[in-house]
Amino acid sequence: MDEKVNTMTAQSNNKNSVVYEIYVKSFCDSDGDGLGDLPGITSKLDYLANLGVDYLWLTPFYPSPQRDNGYDVSDYCAVDPRYGTMEDFDELVAAARERGMGIMLDMVLCHTSNQHEWFQRALAGEERYQRYYILRDGKGSMGPGDPGEPPTNWQCVFGGSAWEWEPRLGKWYLHMHDSSQPDVDWTNPDVRDEMAGVVRFWKERGVTGFRFDVINLISKPEVIDDVPGDGSACRALVADGPHVHEYLKELVERSGIDGMATVGEMASTGLESCICYTNPDEHELGMSFSFHHLKVDYKDGSKWRLMDPDIVQLRRVLSEWQEGMQAGGGCNALFWCNHDQPRAITRFGGTGLEGERGGSWEHVGKMLAICSFAMRGAPYIFQGEELGMTNADYTSIEQFDDVESHNNYRILLEGGSSQEEALRAIQARSRDNGRTPMQWTAGENAGFTCGTPWLAVPANHVRINAEDEVGAKGSMYEFYRELIALRKGSEVLADGTVRFLDTGSGAPKVIAFERVLGSERMVAICSFDSEGCTVDADSLGIAVCGDVLLSTHGGVGKLADGALALRPYEALLIAC
Repeated sequence: MDEKVNTMTAQSNNKNSVVYEIYVKSFCDSDGDGLGDLPGITSKLDYLANLGVDYLWLTPFYPSPQRDNGYDVSDYCAVDPRYGTMEDFDELVAAARERGMGIMLDMVLCHTSNQHEWFQRALAGEERYQRYYILRDGKGSMGPGDPGEPPTNWQCVFGGSAWEWEPRLGKWYLHMHDSSQPDVDWTNPDVRDEMAGVVRFWKERGVTGFRFDVINLISKPEVIDDVPGDGSACRALVADGPHVHEYLKELVERSGIDGMATVGEMASTGLESCICYTNPDEHELGMSFSFHHLKVDYKDGSKWRLMDPDIVQLRRVLSEWQEGMQAGGGCNALFWCNHDQPRAITRFGGTGLEGERGGSWEHVGKMLAICSFAMRGAPYIFQGEELGMTNADYTSIEQFDDVESHNNYRILLEGGSSQEEALRAIQARSRDNGRTPMQWTAGENAGFTCGTPWLAVPANHVRINAEDEVGAKGSMYEFYRELIALRKGSEVLADGTVRFLDTGSGAPKVIAFERVLGSERMVAICSFDSEGCTVDADSLGIAVCGDVLLSTHGGVGKLADGALALRPYEALLIAC
């Protein structure tokens, strides 16, 4: 086992490795119960190997009451029977390794489920386990048994107070997410021991990478008090806490994962923090997810207030993070989609894009792929992204499963929104948009299950599915295959410097940047414009360029008199 782990660990140092995220519950159902499972993933390994990916990031499959679709863990070192057995997991690891792919597991170490043994033992009165959680007396409490008011005005990520009164404890407990997910207290060395042991357990089973969920929230402020306003500002206060780097270094050292493929989900973080998290000299993490580029369609900074994406702001954010991480020696995880985000094709291309093959939905998807894969960092693909999957297009709140969506639908109604307005916000922003079943075929339930799927399959699976795309010239899937092969074979995309370029005043919705290594230069030009536009080719330095390595539309637009005409959602990757 050690020799095989070391082989995959060495692979993690390849800057061109591509990670594919599998939302286990929605990937492939092998037993007809409507839920994806581990044997289902094993059955699709040839599809993934053919695509060319290196790591399979699996979302949580541990025992869980499923209040937050598995991110409420009740046992870190077991497999939930609904997803299979530990033997199924071992078989998956071995079969993936045979095909040159490693397994990356999701570690949810900021909070547990309230059904976890630790919390249950705390409820039973064991002081050792009560110290595992963040417990406080209520504000204005008159004594034992009187809850008073929540200790602070903090609001949790899913809406509502971040504190829950627990009469069996006679205390309020902190939960930055759902009330069923009490945060653990990382100031307690026993907690840190437990978490290092969890990571070691899976490493010893052959896991070669780890993704750490909201890991920058593990170190809470030393003084827990009210924040200005409605309490939502506490999220920034909790992020990147006073001991987070100390805790991460300790976790990495004690679990023996330094040098492996690791990535941290960084909520409400900043550039300087992410440089520190991912600079190799710090021995913390290999890559970081930041989300500022996915807030450019948040009106007034609110996720649930809609507006068209601000591409000028998007360019500014991407430029700041790409060039800033480069200067500081950090590493970005490159992504548009994941299990917590709506589908990027709908987000940046609008609705009504499905059409037939070759229509605008494919142009948007291919453009986004070029933009991401050409940047500096490690590319991530979310399941179905390589097919061009779109938002769910559900028509009623009852079709949604996500706890965050239902909480915020209620909050929107209470705030004065009409049912139509509230539903429109959920349709656009719900995490369920990324969680719909994988679209394998045009047949019943998209080939995901022979039973009743846990979440409804989008109607457009008849046009967007793997069966129709694998091997089909010009399809989205084959485009991704070509892009992955190009990325892996390119030193300039792995190690080249990145610099964002001026596209001229006539192209405000075009993002362009160069990658340079020695005498080698590539330029990516990506139009987020639904209409045609013109970029200043001279300022991009492409007037005498050589090969068009990849194009969303096939070929290149008209280049004349120093101007390059771009078609709607066109992107080009050019070797200069």
